[in-house]
Amino acid sequence: MITLNKWRRGFSFAPEGRDDLTMYLWFYEWNMFEAVHPGQHTGGDHIPQKTLDDNAGVLEHPDLGLRLNVTGRENGADLLLSITNKTERTWPEIAAIIPCFNPGKQPEVSETPAFFDDNHERTFFLAEEGLVPLIHRDIHYNHTYRSAIDTETVWSDKWPTSPTNATGGILMRESTDRTWIAGIAWADFISVQGHNPWRCMHQSIRAGALAPGETATIRGKIYLFEGTRHDCIEKFKSDFIY
Repeated sequence: MITLNKWRRGFSFAPEGRDDLTMYLWFYEWNMFEAVHPGQHTGGDHIPQKTLDDNAGVLEHPDLGLRLNVTGRENGADLLLSITNKTERTWPEIAAIIPCFNPGKQPEVSETPAFFDDNHERTFFLAEEGLVPLIHRDIHYNHTYRSAIDTETVWSDKWPTSPTNATGGILMRESTDRTWIAGIAWADFISVQGHNPWRCMHQSIRAGALAPGETATIRGKIYLFEGTRHDCIEKFKSDFIY
């Protein structure tokens, strides 16, 4: 069973007795393409309201219309996100919010967490050719919405757009010894990207199109279990009927 704990910016997830395998969900860090705030890329609110009881909890930004239900499971956690458009603008179909899934900061005195990936060798996303390594800071967009995305202003060199599209809403990382897997998946997404200062995994959750006052509900999963990326992709395909 994966145990949930409160963390300043969300929840942490860890198998019993394996603190080195702890992963953190920062809810939420960014917005894309007019979601919540006007603009192509805007910052989210860092500290949500949190409740946690019997390994099930809620992360919420009520003023922004965001509520995430999280339930710990044997191999990870179930996620259910509710997004209400509280603005007076209709959000486009590519509007998205971005949580951050990461192994935390480098500890000052202890061994390195097992899910750090400084060399970009063990983090993968799903593309047309199968599982592909996630390299550097490139953004890989959902192929379904690539035409709409390409009409937007080009991102800066800090977040270069990759010609390789993502074809499934899964982002995963194998542990240093490749015996454990951590991943995050959503039923609907706009992009995958990562490798920021916290060795992050960013998968945007598609919130559009959403008219003022409307609510969208998106299902997600966190994976954290002993296995490989191939095991994880099979669970993902089963969970999301790919």
